[in-house]
Amino acid sequence: MKNLVIPCLFLVCIAFQSCKKEQSQKVDAVPADAEKVVSTQCYKAVYEKDTIDLKLNTLKSGKISGKMVMKAAAATEKTGEISGEFHGDTLFVDYTFIEVTNKNKTFKNPMAFLKKDKQLILGNGTMQTTMGVTYLVKDKPIDFDRVKYKFETVDCVEK
Repeated sequence: MKNLVIPCLFLVCIAFQSCKKEQSQKVDAVPADAEKVVSTQCYKAVYEKDTIDLKLNTLKSGKISGKMVMKAAAATEKTGEISGEFHGDTLFVDYTFIEVTNKNKTFKNPMAFLKKDKQLILGNGTMQTTMGVTYLVKDKPIDFDRVKYKFETVDCVEK
């Protein structure tokens, strides 16, 4: 009887493992259509000596991806990727970037933009970091009135 239990247990483990692999392959398979770019819009914000260039791609899935370059007079230039989605007229994104002077370290910050007519307004919100992840606090309102950066639409220029 003991000799029969071990091979049966082995077969059951193999069956569970093959089911698990099949399930993970289904989850990882994202339709290529969902990642196709439907439209692209470029924006620029200027405040005193600071400039931010933003390129947003709207994907077929409704998600937003893109690139952003921040050149602030008093800080190091930051360049990186944006990814997120609209909730009503507010675009919530994560900005994953590097500083030009320190390319070894990657940073990630949450941001919120209010879409108003043809303008995007970068809001000021309360951020909190928990277990190394920074996010906007949900119970605190985001201020879109007293802001520095208001983005105007511009023609997209390939570099």
